[in-house]
Amino acid sequence: MNRQPSPVPRRRVLLAGAGAAAALAGPSLGASPARADGRHRPRAADSLQPYASYWFPDSLPPGTPGDGITWRSLAAWQPGTDRDLAFNRSTVPLARRFTPVPATTTARAGQARISALAAFDHTAGNPSQGSATADTYAPTHWALLDELVFWGGSAGEGLILAPNAPLVDAAHRNGVPVLGTVFLPPVAYGGQLCWTRDLVRRDAAGRFPLAAKLVQVATVYGFDGWFINAETGGGDAALAAEMQAFLRALRAAGAGQGLRITWYDAMNRTGQVGWQGALDDLNRSFFQDASGPVADSLFVDFRWSARSLADSGRLAEQLGRSRYELWAGIDVESAGWDTGTDWDAILPEGRDQVVSFGFYRPEWTLQHLPAGRTPGQFHAADDRFWAGEGATAARPGGAGGWRAPATAVADRSTLTALPFATGFNTGHGLRWYEAGQVTSEAPWSHLGLQDRLPARRWVVHTEGQHPDISWDFDDAWRGGSSLLVRGALDAPATVELFPARLPAGAATVLDLTHRLDPASGPVTVEVAVATRPAPAPGRPAPYVHLPAGTLRPGDGWRTDTVRLGPLGSGTLHALGVRLTGSGGAAVAWRLGALAVHDGPASPAAPGGLRVTGTAAVDGAVSVRLAWRRANGPVRHYELHRRLPDGSRRFLGGTCGTALYVPGLRRAGTEPAAEIEVRAVHELFTTSEPARVQLPW
Repeated sequence: MNRQPSPVPRRRVLLAGAGAAAALAGPSLGASPARADGRHRPRAADSLQPYASYWFPDSLPPGTPGDGITWRSLAAWQPGTDRDLAFNRSTVPLARRFTPVPATTTARAGQARISALAAFDHTAGNPSQGSATADTYAPTHWALLDELVFWGGSAGEGLILAPNAPLVDAAHRNGVPVLGTVFLPPVAYGGQLCWTRDLVRRDAAGRFPLAAKLVQVATVYGFDGWFINAETGGGDAALAAEMQAFLRALRAAGAGQGLRITWYDAMNRTGQVGWQGALDDLNRSFFQDASGPVADSLFVDFRWSARSLADSGRLAEQLGRSRYELWAGIDVESAGWDTGTDWDAILPEGRDQVVSFGFYRPEWTLQHLPAGRTPGQFHAADDRFWAGEGATAARPGGAGGWRAPATAVADRSTLTALPFATGFNTGHGLRWYEAGQVTSEAPWSHLGLQDRLPARRWVVHTEGQHPDISWDFDDAWRGGSSLLVRGALDAPATVELFPARLPAGAATVLDLTHRLDPASGPVTVEVAVATRPAPAPGRPAPYVHLPAGTLRPGDGWRTDTVRLGPLGSGTLHALGVRLTGSGGAAVAWRLGALAVHDGPASPAAPGGLRVTGTAAVDGAVSVRLAWRRANGPVRHYELHRRLPDGSRRFLGGTCGTALYVPGLRRAGTEPAAEIEVRAVHELFTTSEPARVQLPW
């Protein structure tokens, strides 16, 4: 994305490829998730490591690709020859969601929404299935997002980038569509007009083959559409007309699969690149023409003003479209919550919101932190960005003029069916825990394993001091993190966790797995359940409090089951906990898991576990594994290695049916490594294992 001077000050030219080297060697999109020094993470030495797919439309650049980069043509792509397809295919369907009563009096339902353009690594460096580090961008504020764009593309690597499966799986679990990126860069950054012409080329029958390919990629990989950013200059009106026809063909071809298109405000109807900072006569044909919608939404360039946004909203409505299908771009890559933004141009107080807005590079919440950052520090910064500093969602606030999204945009929820369970796993960790025990000491990240998490950070109702609430990575019941509540608790405190529309009957129970840290005072715990919604925005739900026991230091993890049947059949509209301390003593209470269900359930076992490839790397073996999907509902799969002493070591997990595992080493004199895969249910019960031997 290019920048030009505008009424809202901008700092520098920013592109999907980022950096002047984009034309040559495929530069970084910011500091790698595995590095805090801005350098790329080195590629694995073996050829088995799968990465998110990326392509040029057809013709490739002259010369030779840089280290770790493979130049590919989308025109030549076929699913049957895609060796990494099993690792890149999302399997979690896009969940339906609803809008509960807003947690604040300022958040509006049915008005402005949020798009985010986030880069997780440079174009050629996005691992297909997470990586062996906890230092990664792990978004959790899905309830505020309407779409997420997997941002990338560069002239030295590839221009079309498909999102990796873990991101799509996590987003879909929370009802958020994910878009891939088509980036046609400016000439100054290596862009070639031939790539634009390749994209919109017709076949002998007048069809657009690459429109069909983009639909096929999204459908086969399981994501939701494309963000199209045409910034290569030198075109003419005829090329612009072909681009518009291409968009219309792409939208028509993807309509049956529910795919969507977001068009970036760059190329206009003259074929030139002229960032309008508005929806106007020069770019409206890429959004809507006389025949109807061309794109589902328009990302308005950063040079917008209050007047241009107001005019854009009015024009959208004159075209028969919603003004909230326009995203006003806000560049937060350099300054995050210190970004100067004319918020009143988008979110005027006391009036309807003007348009929606889109964050460019919110992974700043990770990248601005210094070397040695921890997952807890990242989440503290990310919560401040989305919910505000020194405030809960019930008491919105922010520093330096920052208007945190939670203060303006109503959150949404996917909690509509039983069973529901969460282990408060954020999708990365310093270790892996099962039933409170460490089964791997290795740091890890895999967003597909992320649980559904509380949306409102943090709503607390108390007459006393507000406790501190955070994600904590020093202990967990399952996964990599738990929810830690610390404070004096000089009065009972109700912590809101989940807005919901969960059906409940006579057999419904709520399981709570929790414990105290050793230095904590005792805590009496009650489950807070509401069978009616909150009466008004900013008001608490009418909770009923059901006892879940008193915890004392040294008790360890324990699970308390609370019967909800006495509440009668109906709908659960909110879930939380009420904590009461003893004599104002400081407490440190951990919530490791919460589940609502009508009875226990276990998944069927997968079958056919097999090794599909091996490679020796630095004295260790990397392996590709595949198996058959288990019958019935499965949340994800987990793989372990059975060691000679009978213990199990966690190797990884995935929502799909294939996994790449690096760095296996022989244990003593064992003749073969024994690997197991289990299906995991929504209640986190596990199946019997399928096994395979890997001879040394």
